[in-house]
Amino acid sequence: MSLAQALFRPRAVALIGASGDPEKNTARPQRFLKKHGYTGRVLPINPRHDEVLGERAWPSLADAPGEIDQAFVMAPGDAVERALEDCGKRKVPVMSVFTDGFADAGEVGMARQRRLVARAKELGVRVLGPNSMGVVDIPGRLALTVNAILEMDALPAGTASIVSQSGTMLGTLLSRGAARGLGFAKLVSVGNEADIGAGELVEMLAEDAATKVIVLFLETVRDAERLAGAARRAHAAGKPVVAYKLGRSQLGEALARSHTGALAGTDAGLDAYFRDCGILRVDMLETLLEIAPLVSGHKPPDLSRAGRVAVLTTTGGGAASVVDRLGTLGVEIAAPDSKSPIIDLTMAATAEKYTAVLDGLLASPECDAVLAVVGSSAQFHPQLAVEPILHSKKSAKPLAVFLTPHAERSLALLAGQGIAAFRTPEACADALAAYSAWRSPRARPAGTTVEWPRDLPRRGRLDEAQALRLFASLGVEVATHQTASPPGYAHTVEYPVAVKALSADILHKTEAGAVRLNVPDRAAFDREAKAMLERVAAKAVLVQKMESGLVEAIVGYRHDPLVGPLVLVGAGGVLAEIYRDFALALAPVSEDEALAMIDRVKGLAVLRGYRNLPRGDIRALAKTVASLSRLALVPGRPVAEAEINPLIVKKDGAVAVDALVVMKE
Repeated sequence: MSLAQALFRPRAVALIGASGDPEKNTARPQRFLKKHGYTGRVLPINPRHDEVLGERAWPSLADAPGEIDQAFVMAPGDAVERALEDCGKRKVPVMSVFTDGFADAGEVGMARQRRLVARAKELGVRVLGPNSMGVVDIPGRLALTVNAILEMDALPAGTASIVSQSGTMLGTLLSRGAARGLGFAKLVSVGNEADIGAGELVEMLAEDAATKVIVLFLETVRDAERLAGAARRAHAAGKPVVAYKLGRSQLGEALARSHTGALAGTDAGLDAYFRDCGILRVDMLETLLEIAPLVSGHKPPDLSRAGRVAVLTTTGGGAASVVDRLGTLGVEIAAPDSKSPIIDLTMAATAEKYTAVLDGLLASPECDAVLAVVGSSAQFHPQLAVEPILHSKKSAKPLAVFLTPHAERSLALLAGQGIAAFRTPEACADALAAYSAWRSPRARPAGTTVEWPRDLPRRGRLDEAQALRLFASLGVEVATHQTASPPGYAHTVEYPVAVKALSADILHKTEAGAVRLNVPDRAAFDREAKAMLERVAAKAVLVQKMESGLVEAIVGYRHDPLVGPLVLVGAGGVLAEIYRDFALALAPVSEDEALAMIDRVKGLAVLRGYRNLPRGDIRALAKTVASLSRLALVPGRPVAEAEINPLIVKKDGAVAVDALVVMKE
C-alpha cells in the first residue's frame, strides 16, 4: 500500500486514546468517521473500556484485529512513544499524531520529537504531525480529524485540496467554502511536519485524480527544496499551487547587517521563491478560498509586462472599487473596442447583450483576463446578470466575477459552474494580480562549482580588500585599489582617490566616518588617512581610484534561512534602503535572467535612455548580477551576505567600488 493510500484511503483506522465521552475532542474522530460515511473498519483503542461510542474497543493496538493502515494518536504523554512501538510491531504504515508537547514545546519537546522521528524511521512508520488535527478526504468519505467544523451535516466536495500548517484553518476554509458552494477534495493538517511535510503532500496531490488545484496555508517553509520540486511536479501535471503565507511584516525579524539583508528579508525572499517554483502567492485569506476556480485548468500566463484585465459591469461604483485596487497592484485595465476603460451596461443590459459582450472580451487578444462585476440584481434577480455569465462561452482566459451585494444564491450558481466569484473587491483584485504575476517554474541555470580563493578565510568576516578579491574571482570588474599602512601609507593609485578604513568590523563606512571621497592629492591623502585611523579602529586604509558613471546600482547576495541563496539588483547608493526599488531572484541566475530582473527596477530605467538620457551598459550590469549570484555555487555556501553598493554603471562597463562580505557564523 502506498503512503497516499494509507493516508487518504485507509481500509482500517485505529483511534488511540479514543474517548467514550462524546463531548470530548478525543471522541470526535470516531463520531465524524461514522457521520460522514467512512466505510472502513474503525478500531477504538482505550485500555479502560471494552466499548467506545457503540464500537468494540481494544486495550492496545497490539490487541486490535486485522491489518491497520493508519493510527490516529490522541493519547497524552509517553503514550505516543508506546503507540509508535505498537505501530512498528503491527506494521502500521502511517501514524497521525494529534498530541502536542513536541517541537511546539521548546527545546525539551524538540529533542523528544527528534527521538520520535528517528525511532519511526527505524520501525518503518511514517508520522503525520505531531500537533496535527488530521486528514479529511471528502470524496473518499474519510473524516479523520478533531476539527469541530466536521460537525456540519454535509461536506461539500470539490477539486481543490488544502495542505495547512494550521489545523484550525482547515475548518475555517471548509466552513467558509461551504457557505458559498465551494467544496474541497482533500484537507491535511501537517502540524509540526516532523516527518511528512508540505512538500511530500504536494507530491501526492500532484498525482491525485480528484485534485485540480493545490492550496497551501503556510506559517513557514520547512523544506524549501522539496516543496519547490513538488510545485514543479504539480505544474507538469497541470495543477496550480496557491499559497497564503503568514508574516508579511518584518516584525521580529533579525535581519542582517547589509542593505541587501534589510531589503531581501525573509518575506521578499519567499516572494522570489514562490515565483521561482511557479507557486501563486495571495495576500488575503479570502483570496486563498476563492481563487481556485480562477486558476483551475489554466497555465501560468508568463507575462513579460503588466497584466491586462477587461472589465464588464452593471454597476459603475462596484467596478471602480476593484479597478482602483488593481491599479495599486500594478494590473492594467484593457478596453477592447471601447473608449471607456470599463464597459458599463448598467442602463442597457439585456441577458443576450451581456453574454455577447462578455464572449467578445473572453475572445479578445487585448486582455489576459476578464472581470464581470454584478450589482444589486445578483441578490434578487440573478437572471439579469448572473445567468448570462453562466451562458458565456468557455475560454482559455480566466473569468472573475465580483458580486457587490450579499448574494449567496448567485455565489452558489457560479461555483456550481466552476466560475470564480468574489465577495470583496480586495480579494477579487488580489486574485487577478496573483494570476497576472504567475510564472512557470524557472529552469535553474546549469552552473559549475565555484572554487573559493585559497588565500581567503571561510569563517569570520572579510575586510573590503578581501571582499574585492573574492568578487574579482567571480568575474566582477572591481575598481583599482591598494592597501596602504602607516607610517608611510605607500600606494601608486592615481589621484583623485577614495580612502577607506580597512577593517572587517566596519560594515557601513559612511555612518562610521570611515570613508573620504575625491581626495585630490598626496598631501590631502596623508592628512585624511592619518586622521581616519585615529578616529576608527583600523590598522590600514584602502586606497581606491575614483570612478564615475551614469547610475549607481546595488547588487547583493543573501543566503536566506528558509529558501536558500538569493541575488538582488536595485537602485544603489546610500539611499538604497529608503528607495526599496529592487528585484530579487533565487541564485544563481543567468545573464538573461539578470536582464529581466533589471527591467523590473524603476530606478534603473535611466540606463535604457529614458527621456534621451545617455544609455548605460545594461549587459555589463547583468553580467555583474550573474557573476555575484555564483556565490551559490561555492561548496558549503559559506557566505551569508555579500554586497556591491555602489556598482558604478558606465556607458561601457560597470565597476564595483564598494564591497562587503559577511560569512556564515
